[in-house]
Amino acid sequence: MTIAILSALPEEQGGLAAALAAPRESVHGGRQFHSGTLHGQPVVLALSGIGKVAAAITATLLIERFGARQLVFTGVAGGLGDEVRVGDVVVAEHMLQHDMDASPIFPRWELPGTGRTLLDCDSVLSTLILRAARACLPGATDQNDHETTPGLQIHHGLIVSGDRFVSTAAESDALRAGLRAAGYNPLAVEMEGAAVAQVCGDYGVPCAIVRTISDRADDAAHRDFTRFVREVASRYSDRLIHALLRAFTDLR
Repeated sequence: MTIAILSALPEEQGGLAAALAAPRESVHGGRQFHSGTLHGQPVVLALSGIGKVAAAITATLLIERFGARQLVFTGVAGGLGDEVRVGDVVVAEHMLQHDMDASPIFPRWELPGTGRTLLDCDSVLSTLILRAARACLPGATDQNDHETTPGLQIHHGLIVSGDRFVSTAAESDALRAGLRAAGYNPLAVEMEGAAVAQVCGDYGVPCAIVRTISDRADDAAHRDFTRFVREVASRYSDRLIHALLRAFTDLR
């Protein structure tokens, strides 16, 4: 069973391609794909580039051309939840496209023709990632753990996607307030995950989205994002994906 590991930027995959056994490279749709094995698992690595359309195209190629039967998106995001800090990890339970608005024909955020606003991530795959994060990231604690800790926290909940880099406090406040008024509690914002979840849902392929918080989607976001991606994101992704694949190996 081939597991696809997808990210937007090369830093978000760190040294995974170099760690592949029996590596093979190919190009489809202007994208480079790296196939091989990690911890005995057949995997294919790909970079989508930034944005929902780019992510949807790449996810479709991974399923159609490479036979991916599970897909994990790993990368960074801006924090929206009150308790979500830079360096924390958020594993998506659901995804939502925060820039989808076909009202008044359809309700705000609903995907036209589907009757859906929330896009589900696979619970089994997400649970494995949560366990992997707790096991491999230093000082990590669960968000439901009431002990005070100086280390990072791991969150599980709603991540929202849109074709915009949210980089002002005013915009993130408005985004958070609007969603909360409708009964949604967004933990993080990014630019690809909901599109991947939509493609995987249409194909019946389990997917999981895991994001490390690079910034607080505020006025300092452009500086925090650049530094975090360069210095931290690749190490987190390496640890998480290796731990996840070891967990798959243990289940066999």
